[in-house]
This record gives sequence, C-alpha cells and structure tokens, in this order.
Amino acid sequence: MDGKIFLGGGGPDYGEKQGLALDYANRHGLIAGATGTGKTVTLQILAEGFSAAGVPVFLSDVKGDLSGLARAGSAEAKLHDAFTSRARTIGFDDFAYAAFPVTFWDLFGAQGHPVRTTVAEMGPLLLARLLDLTEAQEGILNIAFRVADEDGLPLLDLRDLQSLLVWIGENRADLSLRYGNVSVSSIGAIQRRLLVLENQGGTQLFGEPALDLADMMRCDRDGRGRVNILAADKLMGAPGLYATFLLWLLSELFEELPEVGDPDKPKLVFFFDEAHLLFDGAPKALVDKVEQVARLIRSKGVGVYFVTQSPADIPEDILGQLGNRIQHALRAFTARDQKNLRLAAETYRPNPRFSTEDAIRDVGVGEAVTSMLMKKGAPGIVERTLIRPPSSQLGPISEDQRRAILATSDMAGKYDTPLDRRSAYEILTERAAKAAEAAEQAEAQEEQAEAAQREYSAGRRYSGTRVTRSTSRRVGAERDTFGSAMTEAVIKELKGTTGRRIVRGILGGLFKGR
Repeated sequence: MDGKIFLGGGGPDYGEKQGLALDYANRHGLIAGATGTGKTVTLQILAEGFSAAGVPVFLSDVKGDLSGLARAGSAEAKLHDAFTSRARTIGFDDFAYAAFPVTFWDLFGAQGHPVRTTVAEMGPLLLARLLDLTEAQEGILNIAFRVADEDGLPLLDLRDLQSLLVWIGENRADLSLRYGNVSVSSIGAIQRRLLVLENQGGTQLFGEPALDLADMMRCDRDGRGRVNILAADKLMGAPGLYATFLLWLLSELFEELPEVGDPDKPKLVFFFDEAHLLFDGAPKALVDKVEQVARLIRSKGVGVYFVTQSPADIPEDILGQLGNRIQHALRAFTARDQKNLRLAAETYRPNPRFSTEDAIRDVGVGEAVTSMLMKKGAPGIVERTLIRPPSSQLGPISEDQRRAILATSDMAGKYDTPLDRRSAYEILTERAAKAAEAAEQAEAQEEQAEAAQREYSAGRRYSGTRVTRSTSRRVGAERDTFGSAMTEAVIKELKGTTGRRIVRGILGGLFKGR
C-alpha cells in the first residue's frame, strides 16, 4: 500500500485492506482494548511500519515483549503456521520476517542506555505532579525555581533541589516578604516526597549528561527509522515516575522541534503505553497541558498514539484529537463496562453492514475495529480488521542478545558515565562554608573584645609603658593584718551565744552593785 502502513483486513467477513496513511499519521491515534486482546502486537506492527517508512519511533516496553523488534521472526516459531495463514487470508503477499534497528533505553541504566534529564528541564509543574504535591507545596516549588533563576543556582539533580529547599527554609523570613508565605511544614513535606522519589530510583533520572532528543530521531544506514524502546517493566513499579517522564519527553519535543506544517510523513511517532496512568488523579492544569501539547505538536511533525484498555481512560478533549483508531475487544461484564462500550462505539463513523457496538464486543484476539483518517483528514468508516502478523520476533529477546545490541549501539559510552558539574548544591555549600568561617572570625573577635572588657573592669589601667595591677588596697591591709584579725574575731564572738552570756553577766554585776 503506497504511502500507507498496512494494518490488515480482508477475509470473507471483513472489509477492504486497512492502512494508516503516513501523511495523516501525525494526527495522532488510539490503540485500545482489554488485556490479552492483541494491543501489544498491534503496537509492534505499527512500529515496524513506521521504521520501514523511515520514521523514528519511541515506545515503552511495559511487559518486556517489544524487545523482539530487534530480531527477525523465525519459521521455527510456534505461531509461524498461524502467521502465514493469516497473511494469505488478508492478502499480505509480501509478508517476510525481518529485524529492525533498535536502541534500548532505561531510566535505571540496567536494560538500556541511561536516560537523564535535569530538575530545571523537568520544571515545577511536572515535578509537582511527580511528587504529588498540594497547591501550597507546589507554590513553594515555584519559589525555589524562581530563586534558582535569580541567584544563578543550576538545578541539575535532586541534591541541588534538596539543598536549595534547606536554604529557603533558613531564609524564609526574607523570602516571605518577596514571594508570600514560605511554610516550614510545606518545605518538610516536599523533602519527604523527594525521599520517596529517591527510594523509587528517581535519583538516576535527574542529572547529566541529559538526553539529547536528536539521538532518538535517527535513521540507520538503510534509511529505516530507529525504534527507541524504553525498558518499563521495572519502571511500572513507580507509575507516577513513568507517566511524568513520558510527559516530560513529549513536552521537550514540543518545545524544541521547529514547525513543519503537514509533512509527507512524521518526524517521530511517540507511543504512550498504559496511558491511563497519565490522567489518573491528574490536576486540571496538567490535563490542560497534555491537551495543549497533543493539539499543537502535530505541527512539529510528531504523532502521538495513546495505548490503553478503554477510550474512557482518555479525557474527551484529548480523545477528540485522536483521528486514527484501532479498537480491540472490550468486555462488558458490568454496567460501567457496558456504558464505556456504548460510548466507544458512538465515537466511530458507522458502517451500515454491522453494529459497531456488537463488533467491538465480539472481535477476537488479533482482530480489531479500525477507523483511519482519509483524504482531507476525514475519519474513515469503521471496519472489522484482521491484524497482520509481525515480521519481527514475537516475544522478548534474551539478555545476551540485548547486551550484544547495547555493546554495538551508536549510543554506547555517551550516557553511561554520569557528570557532576558545579551546581546549586556546590554553590550553596561554598556559601555556607564562607558564612561559617566569617561567623567564626566574628566570634573570635567578640571573645577578644569581651576579654579586654573584663580586664578593664577588673581594675587594669594604662601606666604609659605597661599595664599593672593596682596595689593600694593590698598595702593598707598588710600594715595591720594581726590587729584587724583580732578585732574581727572578738566581734564575731560577741555576736554569738557565748558573747551574749558575757554581756548579760557584766550588766548583771553592775546592777547588783547598786
């Protein structure tokens, strides 16, 4: 199919062959369906089609199965006969096994090249989402970013942000006059959330060298687009980190790429698997941000495809922008499931040959209800489609095969060693050390002044040549030391009990004499 990615179709109970037009591929899309209905294989064949057309792809490998794109399928594979039978049924005459150029990435650096960004590039909005902060706490984070900009404090890693928050807490009185109330409790809450992020492995996400987006938008020597696969099986243990990272990547593409209008084919296709994680509990500001990016990034030549279980997982304003749709089976076991099924069917252009709602419920594994954009961007009539078999290996590759690909990758060595430039942590540490040294000197000077004051108060005087202690009182005391001592003893004795008896005896004798 010229100018299209072949998806499938054909067969006695199905419509014409279905294909995704490359010149409308940047109008975004949706791959939906219940667990086990074939979404991953559909994602795999779309990645193959884009790569073959010279379009780089980015996708996340949630279950570890998509690494098979790096190796060709085999006639010895378990499903070989089923694949060849399906290819004949749908008229896929040039079906053949093939491998595709793959680059593996991993936030943790274990199953792929490390992926990093800086705290500054992430920005306060996405970081607040990542940390699940309240509005007041997000306000403190915005103050931190403003202070960093004004004071020339690069925020590269989490240590930079943590040290800056400590500094803000110590100077909160002055900052409150400039930016509003700076609460110690809010700073403490942010610090605790940063600790949780560290425990989830988020420390490895922030730092340098930061990811160069151009490294994800490359083709191989044969002109095939690179398939960038993010290892996400372990990352799914921290769903907030996963969703925020992908949204950051999408936002960076939007910010950095130039306008290209409506190209003949996309410059990059971005698959957002488990898309519901992006919107679960997301504040309105974040949803608005996603909607803005989805609406405008099309003109940058980037197509975004959301992969999720139900169209209901996607907000309506965003769902309305997804023109290319592949809907696998939805199971309607509950009243809510039935409602979602009905709503999903209503979003398609109806086909008079069958009920869309029944088709979505009844299609089997490897089948789908599809609607692709046609000329002038009009949605095509919904069709039941047999999805074509993949040309690459179905299922994951071995660890040895992955290591071999990583060792020969063009990215080998570029991101492996982290860098630690002078940033906010180092600058604030230096300032604190200088302040401590100045305080120590001031304290020493104060102690010297206090010592001098004590000497002066103790009776020191300046004789013109040297300072001597006054001896006038001591000389007087030495002249009559014995007499003074006797006088004091007698007075003390007279004050006591014996003294009072003697006085009474003397006085009594005097009165008797009269």
